Amino acid sequence: MFLTIIGLVLLSVLIIIVFGWIYNVNKVVGKRILIIVLGDIGRSPRMQYHALSFAKEGFVVDLVGFNHSPLIKELRDQSLARVVTIYEPPSKPSWLPRLLYYVFKTIYLFTQLFLTVLFRTSKHSYVLVQNPPAIPTLAAAWFISVVRQSKFIIDWHNYGYTILSLAVSSTNPLVKFSKFYEGIFGRRAAHNICVTQAMREDLLHRWDVMATTLYDRPPERFRSVDESARHKIFKKLSQSYDVFKAVNEKDASDTSFTTVIDTTPTLRPDRPAMLISSTSWTEDEDFGILFEALKEYDKMADTKSSNLPNLVCVITGKGPLKQYYQDIISKTTLNHVEICTPWLEAEDYPTLVGSADLGICLHTSSSGLDLPMKVVDMFGCGVPVCAVGFPCLDELVEHGKNGLIFNGPEQLAEQLQELLADFPRNQQLLKKFRGNLKEFQKKRWHACWKDTFYNPVFE
Repeated sequence: MFLTIIGLVLLSVLIIIVFGWIYNVNKVVGKRILIIVLGDIGRSPRMQYHALSFAKEGFVVDLVGFNHSPLIKELRDQSLARVVTIYEPPSKPSWLPRLLYYVFKTIYLFTQLFLTVLFRTSKHSYVLVQNPPAIPTLAAAWFISVVRQSKFIIDWHNYGYTILSLAVSSTNPLVKFSKFYEGIFGRRAAHNICVTQAMREDLLHRWDVMATTLYDRPPERFRSVDESARHKIFKKLSQSYDVFKAVNEKDASDTSFTTVIDTTPTLRPDRPAMLISSTSWTEDEDFGILFEALKEYDKMADTKSSNLPNLVCVITGKGPLKQYYQDIISKTTLNHVEICTPWLEAEDYPTLVGSADLGICLHTSSSGLDLPMKVVDMFGCGVPVCAVGFPCLDELVEHGKNGLIFNGPEQLAEQLQELLADFPRNQQLLKKFRGNLKEFQKKRWHACWKDTFYNPVFE
């Protein structure tokens, strides 16, 4: 019975494909691009940057995906770009086996995506898809490109099969199928782009897929901020989070980091150091490393001879493991470290990043071939980082030049002690890293996107 249903669904899809070809083959296209994100578009910054850049170049952009989180303001204000919403499948009933639900989910998403594009958008000259997720995104995007006679482009952020292997064994047949499947559609793309040189080489070696490396670069909104902007964001957050409030409640105009002298905001000489980290709270970021390092730092700061400042560690983002780590935080008592996990409006995030003294990155990559965009954002704001090491990280973080790379909580605790000793009076190493980031800050998304991707492919 179940196989009969699958057969009928596949037959329906075939009929839709034929109908779609007849319906679209003679339609005028112009400069139109379809961008597919089988995820929350608002939490897919790179694909939003693609959409905004295409719109700047005169393309009409249809951005298809889940519409849970708000888009960046520049994209919301862009008249040539629009979001076409699709919806997540129903939750798995308790009685349905996991494998059958996975099959149902795949068919549901494939069919919905295909029908949504077919009946709610006009013909596109290009189809750009984010990978992962790979199943059924790559197949659906390829079918759409065949029906619409569009050029099929894949932006490889990572590999779907390596993410899947985090949940099941790497020898699982589903992982093996996913690996085979990604290779098949990678070779069918008219163009492939990826996020690192290491991934470009791996795509060529693994599947004979030729790709262009388009590094993530920060847009203009990620930039260094002045003391006035810092004071404003700290003041706003102090209304909801005590760590930003002034120690002396009588100083109503002050925060724990800033004070106002003759109407001019300035940094307090006795302020704590501020660490910032952003996360999607998933398995590929082990925040246990950070918490263990903060415990060790707290012990160091508690000694009589210590010249270490108090710390405020701000961790932004949302995801499946957030509550798990919040429970750990609530049960941890530290004397010199406070941890805050605020919810931020999209427009406030770049300002808060730019207000930090140091960034922390726990991203390790399931494939070891992609780079953390959070570090790109931090560098765009001129904020150096301490980042956990993995094979291709040196394409972004240069140890001892724009930050430090660590391999465990003990090493991270030592680096915090090295960087923050006698803070804020002594910031020699931090200033060196910030100076070295000035060149990186000149390389913004749209210019790099245009030179590396747009001009070679679309001009």
